[in-house]
Amino acid sequence: MKALVKYADTDGALEVRDVPEPVAGPGTVLVRVHTVGVCGSDIHMWHNTQSKSSKGVLPITLGHESAGVVAAVGDGVTGWSIGDRVVCETAASICGVCGLCRSGRYNLCPWREGYGLKRDGAMAEYVVAEPRVLHRIPDNVSFETASMTEPYAVAYNAVVERAPVSPGDLVVVQGAGTIGILALQMAILRGAATTVVLGTEIDTHRLEQARRLGADHVVDISRQDPAEAISRLHDGLGADLVVDATGVSAALKQSMELVRPAGAIAKVGWGPQPLGFTLDPLVKKAVTLYGCYSHTWSTWENVLRLFSQGKFRPELILGGVYAIEQWEAAFSAMQRGDNVKSALRMPFGFEDSGPLGGESHSGGSLDGGSLDRGSLSDESLSGGSPGSVSRIGGSRTGGFQTGETTN
Repeated sequence: MKALVKYADTDGALEVRDVPEPVAGPGTVLVRVHTVGVCGSDIHMWHNTQSKSSKGVLPITLGHESAGVVAAVGDGVTGWSIGDRVVCETAASICGVCGLCRSGRYNLCPWREGYGLKRDGAMAEYVVAEPRVLHRIPDNVSFETASMTEPYAVAYNAVVERAPVSPGDLVVVQGAGTIGILALQMAILRGAATTVVLGTEIDTHRLEQARRLGADHVVDISRQDPAEAISRLHDGLGADLVVDATGVSAALKQSMELVRPAGAIAKVGWGPQPLGFTLDPLVKKAVTLYGCYSHTWSTWENVLRLFSQGKFRPELILGGVYAIEQWEAAFSAMQRGDNVKSALRMPFGFEDSGPLGGESHSGGSLDGGSLDRGSLSDESLSGGSPGSVSRIGGSRTGGFQTGETTN
């Protein structure tokens, strides 16, 4: 089968290879992949700029944002049938017996092995999964939308589960990449009164998408001082919540400048750079710093409900769907800032012609509109309309910002 493999610990060591097709052993299922999202961490793996904690085994098939169908069921598996439409969580393996696993916080299991890092991932025609990581895709949600469940779950974990937004809050999001844009959507649905998204020149297109999705203010920090802009909002004391979705270590210094006394910082992104500055403002302001890592079963279920109920605008997030052979175009479009999110479609995706399989429209444009400011309670979280657009290439250029977001 075809798979996108990182084969060496060097820049650019990534290629499509023919590898043996896996089989469903006892207690596992075989998933035929339809669509898989491209994560910023995949781009870092391509350039070999990932954090030390993101160093995995080699060679390894990338991909942890998958949607597909059950192709085979191993011995001892119940409740799943061939043809079931599914998404897979990223925790390919956990110990299951430590205190974190037993208390439902298996995303923090010290022995957790993630897809695309220590277990072969889903940028392939097939991937093996334990039933505990499978979730059913709602009937009215396309594979392309479902493939974005994982990054939406990362944002949900950060803004809903770890550092909840209260109605009326001022929320500042650092970074206009996928996780930053999705955190914006979560904050709006949670009732934030004012939202601000920060980016740089490379984020021109993505900042515009943030505005279309409902951001009250977008700031290019290479042209405008964000602290000055934020000082004019609400009571001038700063943001109730700052979401660091950049993965650049120095962004934490800016977070501490922008957050109000007794406010909170949700750190979603991580990077290999040392800090090089004091953390005293956290103490002086009595700020709560939340580390936000991965997600659990309930996170995924809530995001899938949000998709099904049409609360999100995933068509404004997914900028292009590409064949696996065009992976470099998909990765580069995100790296340049052309796409908020790219996805790869496996051969099965091109065979599937059903109404929810998604059609490719080469060069098509994305639908416009603004996000309806609904309410997001802890128990009624839902998501976006099905559909996909395939757009190869792009004209904007720029450099790749260092940093990763957690999965």
